[in-house]
Amino acid sequence: MPIRITGMNSGLDTEAIIKELASAKAYKKTKMEKAQTKLGWKQEAWKALNTKIYDFYTKTLDDMRFSTAYNKKMVTCSNSNAVTIVAGEDAPYSTQSLSVDSIAKSGYMTGGQLAGGTKGSTTLGELMGAGFTGATFDIEVGNEVPPNKTSIALTASTTIDDVVKQLRDAGVNANFDEKNQRFYVSSVGTGSANDFKFSGDAAGESALAALGLWKDATLTDGTAVANQAHYEAAADAKITLNGVTYTSSDNTFEVNGLTITANEVASGMTVTTQSDTSGIFDMVKNFFKGYNEIINEMDKLYNADSAKGYEPLTDEEKESLSDSEVEKWEKKVKDAVLRKDSTLNSVSSAMREVMSQGVTMKDGSQLYLFDFGIDTLGYFNAPDNERNAYHIDGDADDSNTSRNENKLMAAIMADPDTVTSFFTKLANNLHDVLFDKMKGVDGVSSAFCVYEDKLMQEEYDDYTEKIAQQQKKVDAFMDRYYAKFSAMETALARLESKSNAVSQLLGM
Repeated sequence: MPIRITGMNSGLDTEAIIKELASAKAYKKTKMEKAQTKLGWKQEAWKALNTKIYDFYTKTLDDMRFSTAYNKKMVTCSNSNAVTIVAGEDAPYSTQSLSVDSIAKSGYMTGGQLAGGTKGSTTLGELMGAGFTGATFDIEVGNEVPPNKTSIALTASTTIDDVVKQLRDAGVNANFDEKNQRFYVSSVGTGSANDFKFSGDAAGESALAALGLWKDATLTDGTAVANQAHYEAAADAKITLNGVTYTSSDNTFEVNGLTITANEVASGMTVTTQSDTSGIFDMVKNFFKGYNEIINEMDKLYNADSAKGYEPLTDEEKESLSDSEVEKWEKKVKDAVLRKDSTLNSVSSAMREVMSQGVTMKDGSQLYLFDFGIDTLGYFNAPDNERNAYHIDGDADDSNTSRNENKLMAAIMADPDTVTSFFTKLANNLHDVLFDKMKGVDGVSSAFCVYEDKLMQEEYDDYTEKIAQQQKKVDAFMDRYYAKFSAMETALARLESKSNAVSQLLGM
């Protein structure tokens, strides 16, 4: 930017004069900038609203569209401490007898106590004496055929820690407790399929006995074992359901749509599977919660107070106001960016029409939301911008209708199929309408977008280009006047110089 020195000879504030002369030109640019800012706020408002509509469309509506979502079942047991039961979609409505006969457990070995002072660093040569030169024993994990067998090789230099590591690598939990001087070995999982056992030749059995890992009182050659291990075999869980016994390695059973987890041994239990009326009611309630939030917000945006006379502030205008005043001013404008918006009205009207027009049932009859005790509060009873929200009679969480008869719950209990059919059709109708609004139009809107996002972005970009062009015009205008005032200052300077010269000649 050139350095301009003005007013030195004329004494005029040419900078202020030129800016004032250019203000008319700059006003057009400022007006465009305000319009672009306002458009940007409108884009932000639409984007936020569109996100909520899209979430409602893809989550809540998708759940409501299919009858499988209404196949909610609840299961109760006369002894809830003994078992945990979950009913799947295929679980039959029934009352069944159940007992838990045994709980699955891991195989566990508590090793015999070794000689005092044995540590993780103690070698087998030190533990078993100078006569020990080496041995091998086997560990089998699981009950597969052929068995999953691992050979553990021992030498005089093998340490207790080495044995622990080899056991762990073979597929069991293993630890040596120096305080109690014992090995502790257990299967990784519960059930007989995860059990383990040790075996070996004569030398291997002797090594196991020396380590306290032999569970019998004598070796196969008849040698007595001084530090015998205590072993508890792994066991499967067993339940008896309706007289039939089932086994599981991990306490969980899946039988005819029921997932049963055994917690403790118990008998004489009764298991009842029935329709989860509360679950269906809550699903419908959640649907209206999502719908009401969106329709109320659209009404609030559409019916916003007029912001006539309010426009986005320039930086210079903000300087004359406090931060709170700026915030209040801008909120006034932002709140009204979608006021009386035709696109907003189109989406809102389409959604409201689906909800009010009812559903044609399979037998040709027409059912409406009010047949299930679901309706708006009415124009005079509903708060502003909540006149299109729906309320469920008997909903304990709705102070407006909680005292009314709960027709929806009664319908769910008496005829769940009709309730399911009605709300799946209603959800599909609303889904189709929103799909049509969000299908996208080339050059106008993107897919899954209910507003003209592409068109608005194009308009925003046009403003950017026009503002830049207008700025060039302002700069050119100011440059011309700077040149004219500069020429005037130059002429005045020359005139003053000549006047001084004449005065000197005249001796003045």
